[in-house]
Amino acid sequence: QVQLVESGGGLVQSGGSLKLSCVASGVTFSRYVMSWYRQAPGKERELVVAATSDGHSTNYADSMKGRATISRDNAKNTVYLHMKSLKAEGTAVYYCSLGYYGAPADRYLEIWGQGTLVTVSS
Repeated sequence: QVQLVESGGGLVQSGGSLKLSCVASGVTFSRYVMSWYRQAPGKERELVVAATSDGHSTNYADSMKGRATISRDNAKNTVYLHMKSLKAEGTAVYYCSLGYYGAPADRYLEIWGQGTLVTVSS
């Protein structure tokens, strides 16, 4: 059974930084794309950053570009999200995901963890 467990969320002041972790189990971690999403209250889940198995990363959320960095340690089956200069709009549940392309039609499939709450105080 594949499991993803996020940790590191909590309360942080505006302008502060936070590092989230996600540990995967039951899977050969290095084979998959790892991503971080966030979902703010009343909003849809959005993709923040993603990292391929070889470590190439892409930032997707314009509001977080330059302030969010994803990294992965395949030996530890762990992916990290480091955020800095956090703003109030960064308050959200942050989820990590394990993604892969599967059949049919080369669909991109993902498994998410339960998330960790980040609250940015004003």
